[in-house]
Amino acid sequence: MADSSFDIVSKVERQEVDNALNQAAKEISQRYDFKGVDASIAWSGERIEMRANSEERVKAVLDIFQSKLIKRGISLKALDAGEPQASGKEYRISASLQEGISQENAKKVAKVIRDEGPKGVKAQVQGDELRVTSKSRDSLQEVIALLKGKDFDFALQYVNFR
Repeated sequence: MADSSFDIVSKVERQEVDNALNQAAKEISQRYDFKGVDASIAWSGERIEMRANSEERVKAVLDIFQSKLIKRGISLKALDAGEPQASGKEYRISASLQEGISQENAKKVAKVIRDEGPKGVKAQVQGDELRVTSKSRDSLQEVIALLKGKDFDFALQYVNFR
């Protein structure tokens, strides 16, 4: 029988992020506590720009956006938001989405699988993803359960289980 496998990836569904951003923008435009503070959130190329007239307001904009991401099932580990920056009379937060597993992070995950996972399971880095193979599908499910129990500082998804 051929080996079973699955891939570990770190991807964000762009459409869901776009929907969360649009919902946040709508809420900011309608909320009473944001009237007259020039608060906004929008795409700026590949980055997300949040603006307001005070540091507290721009942090509130980020908080609203994060709550919308959570409701849409997107891990906050994929959002890399900076600190508020003063720019003239307004404050800005620039955020980006982290996609793909870096080489160091892939090696961390592979080491966890090697050290704590069931015997006979192999993990190999393939670009910005990690392929896990084994003869037993049960072993692969044990690996997924093991990794879900660990707290990595990046988001993981499990795809192509075959």
